[in-house]
Amino acid sequence: MQKEQLTIAVIGLGYVGLPLAVEFGKKRNVIGFDINQNRINELQSGHDSTLEVEDELLVEARGLSFTTNVADLAAANVYVVTVPTPITEHKTPDLTPLVKASETIGKTLKKGDVVVYESTVYPGATEEDCVPVLERVSGLKFNQDFFVGYSPERINPGDKEHRVTSIKKVTSGSTPEIAELVDNLYNEIITAGTHKASSIRVAEAAKVIENTQRDLNIALINELAVIFNRMGIDTEAVLEAAGTKWNFLPFRPGLVGGHCIGVDPYYLTHKAQAIGYHPEIILAGRRLNDSMGEYVVSQLVKGMLKKRIHVEGARVLVMGLTFKENCPDLRNTRVIDIVRELQEYNTQVDVYDPWVSSEEASHEYGITPVREPEQGVYDAIIISVGHRQFEAMGMEQIRSLGKEDGHLVYDLKYLFAADQTDLRL
Repeated sequence: MQKEQLTIAVIGLGYVGLPLAVEFGKKRNVIGFDINQNRINELQSGHDSTLEVEDELLVEARGLSFTTNVADLAAANVYVVTVPTPITEHKTPDLTPLVKASETIGKTLKKGDVVVYESTVYPGATEEDCVPVLERVSGLKFNQDFFVGYSPERINPGDKEHRVTSIKKVTSGSTPEIAELVDNLYNEIITAGTHKASSIRVAEAAKVIENTQRDLNIALINELAVIFNRMGIDTEAVLEAAGTKWNFLPFRPGLVGGHCIGVDPYYLTHKAQAIGYHPEIILAGRRLNDSMGEYVVSQLVKGMLKKRIHVEGARVLVMGLTFKENCPDLRNTRVIDIVRELQEYNTQVDVYDPWVSSEEASHEYGITPVREPEQGVYDAIIISVGHRQFEAMGMEQIRSLGKEDGHLVYDLKYLFAADQTDLRL
């Protein structure tokens, strides 16, 4: 297969797939495929509701077309899979989207075609879970009739500095020749360059430990925050002081959600347990990070009681619902833990987030965010996401939302100085 003859199909046009499809679409013919017809209609109209790709960049990708029709995929000879890999309610990997995408590809897979997976998985999943599906549906033989590669996504939603082209890309292939082809293909668009891993399993493992490492570092800082709160020491002040040492890592405490950091470690621990090893440290970090929503509410309730604010029936404003600042991504947001824990205390919770779609919030979590928070009615206010709009409001305006006769402001994101807020993590 000659590189200039390649036509790419990107399967899944979310936060990962669309930016990739757009960049390839500037260079060659690309078929953007998604099962969501509304998403396809939106992109065909020239707009991306995830805000990862600006409207003008969609226009620049002249080789890119969008479809929900599986038959249209037959024109491709390279398939790039960028579907989500979530976890179940029991915190085990859910490969359903990956299996469904592989079944879809298998229907049009031809001799000589290459399938490249970008979705985060545990080591071995591409060859052990995906390849058998491709073989079964297509009737073709792996590494004889078709080939696979793995190049893990490194998208950071909402980050306009670190884009798909400016983040170094790990690549791999099921044969040395395919590894070279996949590497050359990504080098067309990745200005930061690529790193060709020695095998697909190495590339899979590299991806899953990137976010596991971050998860554990944040867990450590979260535990330190709990300790320092009990000692009456400001955590941010401690971290600023420690940060004067050149090799101190600049992590901050907080809620750990999203499609990567709060999910990927479970893929690794699942595989570890499958081979007979029980991971101690990774799961301990996960348990601690998953408990932070409950801890935040316990601190808020204690603060309210100290101020003689009646908890049951109190009105609480939660500012921010997305899993991170300045993006509309609601996937696996842990702010929902705070909301649900507050509801256990029979408080009335209003959620305000100018970034989110009310329809999506209602569909995903059964929450209808308020369009604007009311003035002077809240007993407590939690700044749970560091959106720039909240910082621009200033503490005086945020305080005006609270009751004049007494309220609390809990700043989870260190948007404001310690002497401006009542509580910090």
